[in-house]
Amino acid sequence: MRKVLSLLLCVGIALVASSTAFAQSAPPAAGPNLTIGLVMVGPYNDHGWSQANYDGLQYVLNKVPGTKLVYIDRANTADRPGTTVSQLGESLVAQGAKLVIFSSDDMTDEAIKFAQDHPDIFVVLTSGSQQWKEGKNYLPLPNMINVMGKMEYMKMVAGVAAAMTTKTGKIGFLGPLINDETRRLASAAYLGARYAWVNYLKKDPSKLTFKVTWIGFWFNIPGVTSDPTQVADDFFNSGFDVVISGIDTTEAVAEAAKFTAQGKKVWAMPYDYDKALEEGKGVSLGVPYFNWGPTYARVVKSAMDGTWKSHFEWNDPDWKNINNRDTSAVGFMKGTLSKEASDAVDKFIGELGKGLNLWVGPLNYQDGSVFLKKGEKATDQQIWYLPQLLQGMEGQSVSK
Repeated sequence: MRKVLSLLLCVGIALVASSTAFAQSAPPAAGPNLTIGLVMVGPYNDHGWSQANYDGLQYVLNKVPGTKLVYIDRANTADRPGTTVSQLGESLVAQGAKLVIFSSDDMTDEAIKFAQDHPDIFVVLTSGSQQWKEGKNYLPLPNMINVMGKMEYMKMVAGVAAAMTTKTGKIGFLGPLINDETRRLASAAYLGARYAWVNYLKKDPSKLTFKVTWIGFWFNIPGVTSDPTQVADDFFNSGFDVVISGIDTTEAVAEAAKFTAQGKKVWAMPYDYDKALEEGKGVSLGVPYFNWGPTYARVVKSAMDGTWKSHFEWNDPDWKNINNRDTSAVGFMKGTLSKEASDAVDKFIGELGKGLNLWVGPLNYQDGSVFLKKGEKATDQQIWYLPQLLQGMEGQSVSK
């Protein structure tokens, strides 16, 4: 009897080990044909974040033979009440998707649930960090990859353009919701603005005003968020003559155009999507944008050829040409800039490409506590998980 029990125990252990090994394996190679599912938080044609992701997948369809796209947009509680993001992912699987991209960190919990429930499906979570072994929230999922571009650099460039343009010394930042990502991006814009203000214009940093106003989500949801049109108007009506947008839609440049038509000298910068400049001709100083195509193409190929490996990537610009559509994860398109401002932007991009680092102390958090001591360089983790805005910035650091 003991021998029988021992044999059964060994078989049980072997089965558990086999099951665990399977659970810890990536899905098998998809082969020469792959249907890709894309879940977007906003409209696919929002001239912002969602459209940048959608266009990134159009790049994949053009560059990677055998690929097909199915997608769902407006994946948020206002547009799809009672429907979860994981359910939307499952609807894409029902259409044949073997790789599903959840393209917002707002989808993190649901993307994780989906990945756990569907170990045979490749999953990409854009802007998440769950697969970062050195991150705070590491949760190893063999079928998931996290991707993000280092937009912090391009927000710094936007800050330089703003500082070189403002006549009042008052720059507004139209923020979405408050989290680690949005804090670090707003802070990067401030660091760029302050650098240009001090080093190029030789002005007193205490004379630069940089204020962040958050609306509460990535885009306007009537009755839920603050109205971004009103927030932009409030900036322009209170002496702020440049507004840097951090939301997915283009209200900031639309309002700048309206005020300019009324004879007021104001400017703005949209975000996420290169062609957003078309909505702010004459008033948009430029646009920091994501170029998802090369990253998505690489990830898709790895799912098809069997080289997929769970990981986190935070991708740099191509400093040889930040607007190279085949190589650069992020870029900056110039808009209406004076020659002085345009030259300053070019100079700053060159300095960044040669190693200029603005995440160096002395830097304090907004509450006055030390972020970085003199000469200390921030780690990637300190930047990614930035807990407060920086000293010198106005606006909330945390949600009330």
